[in-house]
Amino acid sequence: MLKRERQEYIVHQVNLHNKVLSNTLSSEINVSEDTIRRDLQELNEKGKLIKVHGGALSHSFNSSSYPSKKIYAHANKRVIAEKAATLVRDGMFVLTGGGTTIIELARALPPGLNATFISGSIPAIVEYMQHPNIEVIVIGDKLSRNSKITQGADALTRIKSLKPDLCFLGINAIDVHHGITDNDWDVVQLKQTMIESSQKVVCLTISEKINTMQPVKICDISKIDMLITELPNDHPMLQPYVAAGITVI
Repeated sequence: MLKRERQEYIVHQVNLHNKVLSNTLSSEINVSEDTIRRDLQELNEKGKLIKVHGGALSHSFNSSSYPSKKIYAHANKRVIAEKAATLVRDGMFVLTGGGTTIIELARALPPGLNATFISGSIPAIVEYMQHPNIEVIVIGDKLSRNSKITQGADALTRIKSLKPDLCFLGINAIDVHHGITDNDWDVVQLKQTMIESSQKVVCLTISEKINTMQPVKICDISKIDMLITELPNDHPMLQPYVAAGITVI
C-alpha cells in the first residue's frame, strides 16, 4: 500500500469511527506502529485529524461546535437522527451517550419537547440546552479531555441508579454474531452500564458500520431493542437483525 493510500485509509477510519488506535491500524494495514505514528503526525499537521496518545480522533468528535456540514456522512446521520427523534415523547427520561449522531439527534428534537435528557457528553449537553423545555441531567465528574465525555466510577454509579425510558447509543460496530463492539475500554464500560440500566435500548449507526467489528465487546445484539440506520427497514442488509428479533427503523 502506497503512503497516500495508507493515509487515506487512516483518515477514513478516523472519520468513520471517530477514534482509532495506532496498534489496530498497524495490524489492519500491516505496517509498523512507528510508521502509523509518523502518518498520524503528518495528518495532524495537515489538519486531517487530531493525534492523541495511542491513536487519533476526528475533529467532529472533539469539538462541541463543529459545523454539521463537515461531519462524516452528515446527511445519513441526519436521517437517523430524525427517525430517532420520533421515539421521544413528552415526560420521558432519556439517557444518551456521545458521538456525532447523538449530536444530530439533539439538533433534531422538536422545539417544544418537554422531557429529561441524561448525558455525560458535553457537546450533546450543549445542544440539549438549546431546547427551553428540556431538563438536562449531567452524569459523572471525570471528563475525558479528548472525547468530551464523562467517565469513571462516579458516572457508572450514577447511571446504575437510573431507570430511563429510552437509551440512545451511537455505536462503532455491530454484527449479528459478534454483537456490538468498540475500541475504547472506558467507553465500553460506560455503554454496558447504560444498556443494563435502561428499559429500552436504541442503537444509532450509519450502515457502513453494520457487519463490522472492533476489538472490545460491549454486548450481544440480544441486549438491544431497536436499530436505526439511514436505510429503509426492508433493506437486505438489515434482515438478519430483524430475524434476530430487533426492531429496525
